Amino acid sequence: MIDRILSLEINGRRGKIVAEQDIHLNAWYFQCHMPGDPVQPGCLGVDAIWQLQGFYGVWRGGLGAGRALGCDGVTFNGQVRPYHRVVRYEIEICRYSSLTESRASVIIGDGTISVDGECIAEVHQARTGLFRGIVYDDYPWPSKNNAGGTG
Repeated sequence: MIDRILSLEINGRRGKIVAEQDIHLNAWYFQCHMPGDPVQPGCLGVDAIWQLQGFYGVWRGGLGAGRALGCDGVTFNGQVRPYHRVVRYEIEICRYSSLTESRASVIIGDGTISVDGECIAEVHQARTGLFRGIVYDDYPWPSKNNAGGTG
């Protein structure tokens, strides 16, 4: 959902990240989401916010696999259509925390999603975590970690 990161900023435990996505007429979601009325699913924009926060956490030194931890609310005011050109994501990082005991990191921020300069969504208090030791290197082979495995 992201083609380029335009800026990253640190200000203590706070910060900012700005990124963009180019819109392409043949994007997979336009082919299947609302046949005859193509629109990018709004949840993909919310997921882009979580993904960018994970990137920000790694940039700050956090390690591990990223996981979306929720948000306090999403407001949609518009949509992404095939004739649009660029989606812009701006996230004000409210807090970056590195947890000593678990070695996990948590990133909390407020994001806006704009298309061609018009704000179409706001994501409030989005939370993303980085966690170590949760990746299964043996997927998709049978194991204690995978359905039908040996465990």
